[in-house]
Amino acid sequence: MRPESSNGTSSGGLAVPMAWLCAEYIADEMLRTGALVGNGSLEFRAGRQTLALTIYLCDSANELGGVRGVSRIDEWLSLTSYGHPWQDWVQERLAAREEREQDLAAGADVDLALARATWSWLRQTELLAADLGDSGPWAPAGPLDVPVDECEQIWTPAWQLGLPLSHLAIHLF
Repeated sequence: MRPESSNGTSSGGLAVPMAWLCAEYIADEMLRTGALVGNGSLEFRAGRQTLALTIYLCDSANELGGVRGVSRIDEWLSLTSYGHPWQDWVQERLAAREEREQDLAAGADVDLALARATWSWLRQTELLAADLGDSGPWAPAGPLDVPVDECEQIWTPAWQLGLPLSHLAIHLF
């Protein structure tokens, strides 16, 4: 990464996105441990990025990398659970962080920049997945006894596939 400033006013150090890197590492370990999909697949990346974004945005006190308790895992499970408005939650948290960054009038937050880029990738990248008959993103559509043809496939945003993978990976961890 480039130094934060080249006009001599910075400390000369590199801008290292430690909070984001910690979130991505935790997400990667959880998904690898769960062994739900191949490590090099787009599905794995969707799950890792979805979970990393969840972990990063849960860290409102900038304490990522510290001791993680069961309460954090419970929070992640709740946020990635079936029917939770995860997409709205992400947009609200990113907006709050961007507002806080503007209020601080500090230099660009490299962690937040990576989170924004990840959210953009998750929204814009579509993956071919089984059509489970949901009318909305990751939300119940109706009675659960409706038969599902798993051979029927549709294009879906990466986060919609990454969210249930994240949830299962947390359970298996």
